[in-house]
Amino acid sequence: MIGKIKRVLLYLFLSSFLYVLITKFVNPPITITQLTNAFGLGLHRDYVSWDELGYQSKLAAIASEDQLFAEHIGFDFDAIEKSLRPKNKKKKSKIPLGGGASTITQQVAKNVFLWQGGSYDKYIRKIPEIYFTFLIELIWGKKRILEVYLNVIETGPGCFGMEAAARHYFHKSAKSLTPAQAAMIVAGFPNPKKFTASPMSRRVSWRYPQILRQMSNIDTDEDIYALLHKK
Repeated sequence: MIGKIKRVLLYLFLSSFLYVLITKFVNPPITITQLTNAFGLGLHRDYVSWDELGYQSKLAAIASEDQLFAEHIGFDFDAIEKSLRPKNKKKKSKIPLGGGASTITQQVAKNVFLWQGGSYDKYIRKIPEIYFTFLIELIWGKKRILEVYLNVIETGPGCFGMEAAARHYFHKSAKSLTPAQAAMIVAGFPNPKKFTASPMSRRVSWRYPQILRQMSNIDTDEDIYALLHKK
């Protein structure tokens, strides 16, 4: 019995390692989240290269979701510690700029290799999420992680990736987005079905100017600058 369990675990490790290695060079196929959306809202996605994503999309994502992305090893331990503190239920919460407890790397691990979900199943997902987070940090590197993130993240009703959102909302490519337009798309995370850039939801209207300010603040950061100007 123990021998069978070991063989199963070895198979799971080797197969997952191989899949992560392949997706370092090949764009991942349809994800579970995309598949579930396809039957309701349809599926609009356009995988584009690192250069075609444009500078503003990358900067807006980091400014909004994970300002320590260029520095950490996949986890923001300070943000995790803050998320575990008791919350004041009387005080309305706002998703903080710079990201919550989940880093961009963790979001990629969840969106590409696992599944979305709340309630109790998110705790079941956490163990494989930690595993895939370490693995893609090790194998992919920061540039590839951000590239895949901006191609698979849900960005609107039935839209996945910044290119699809740019075409849907602004009728232009992701590379052509202005800073404000990129910020508007990202401001809808993590629920872009509800918080849309056009018509502009109330949340997006108050959040995107804050993201713009953060984009300006981090634009001169040496680590972020070096990452975003990689060829």
